[in-house]
Amino acid sequence: MAPIDSDDNRTAGEGEELRAGRRKAARYVVPVAVMGVAAATIGLVPALADSGDPDLPKVTAEQLIEKIAKSDVQQMSGTVRINTDLGLPDLGGLESGLMSGMSAGPGAGGDGEGSAADPSAKLTELVSGSHTLRVAADGPDRQKLSLLENAAEYSLIHNGDDVWGYDSKSNEVYHSTTSGSDGRPEKDVPEKDVPATPKDFADQALKAVDDTTSVTVGGTAQVAGRDAYRLVVEPKQDGSTVGAITVAVDAETGTPLKFTLTPASGGAAVVDVGFTEVSFAKPDASTFDFTPPEGAKVTEADESAKAPEHGRPAEGGLAEGLDGLKVVGEGWNAIATFDTGAGGGLPTASPDGDLGALGGFLGSFGDQVKGDFGSGTVFKTRLVNALITDDGKVYAGAVTKDALVKAADAAQ
Repeated sequence: MAPIDSDDNRTAGEGEELRAGRRKAARYVVPVAVMGVAAATIGLVPALADSGDPDLPKVTAEQLIEKIAKSDVQQMSGTVRINTDLGLPDLGGLESGLMSGMSAGPGAGGDGEGSAADPSAKLTELVSGSHTLRVAADGPDRQKLSLLENAAEYSLIHNGDDVWGYDSKSNEVYHSTTSGSDGRPEKDVPEKDVPATPKDFADQALKAVDDTTSVTVGGTAQVAGRDAYRLVVEPKQDGSTVGAITVAVDAETGTPLKFTLTPASGGAAVVDVGFTEVSFAKPDASTFDFTPPEGAKVTEADESAKAPEHGRPAEGGLAEGLDGLKVVGEGWNAIATFDTGAGGGLPTASPDGDLGALGGFLGSFGDQVKGDFGSGTVFKTRLVNALITDDGKVYAGAVTKDALVKAADAAQ
């Protein structure tokens, strides 16, 4: 993991929930207040900040969460480094192709319609590896996020009613609008389900806080030259793969500056995202200006949506399989379960043998398990694990292999 400009050496962890629905473009970058954090409903461990460097006034965990909730930073800019290490096996590039095909459909560098600049496809790159981002915000109507790549750059700009995505590598532009004259949505704005800033990750972590959670203040830190408190969130339950979450909270503004996630198994962080440079001064207005470069291919949002399979699985595929999704368990031990309807687990046979070979290849990365439910295969990462039973049922969550088997047995 590449180091963040911080003295934060504590471990952290986090579980992500699937989310659906469209969001306004103002949610792309701007670090507005964390909503829905009610301290009265949180099982807080009373703790004061330990002495450390920098020397800051002592606060309780409840006070620090309230500080995050009340934070109303509207103007900022900076550089964010994000590192994600789920410990996925090396599939020789196969996983990249599968991810691209599922998330982008035809268009993200493929031979169908759509756009390589569509953020719903481009930002999925943040779920793995190391990336450097530049972010800027000036209120709810102007934000910019740039993903820096080797000799290329992808930018997502929201300026007033316009949302632009620009991929310099392909010289493609994606354009959408946020609202019509009546203030209601005029066109679909691409959703950003992939978190990109420390605040994005912190928002999700705080949503998971309940009476199954320990929340403490774990001292202080310096992040990107700013004094910060460390908020430490840890599961109380056994069976979770989440070790702890550490959020470095700016002492002055209450803005999350750094988020670190480490699994219960220990070792390097699964997610480490933080500012290396940050300023809360008003960015120059020209930061949010964008004009499509000469010769660029421009795709309008409504044109992209017409692509039959763009950004969505084919009929009868994963989307239909998720219709019956249920969540069992509570808190950090919650497990999502659904029936794929396949009734055969991993593919094991085909007339030409190819499908059987694929099933054997995928199965080699999993652990064979048995229980009252029958038998199946558990696929593991350093955070999220999934059990696919031989009768086509799926159990997935930030829990251990044993917890998945127990859930499958209980469902019988």
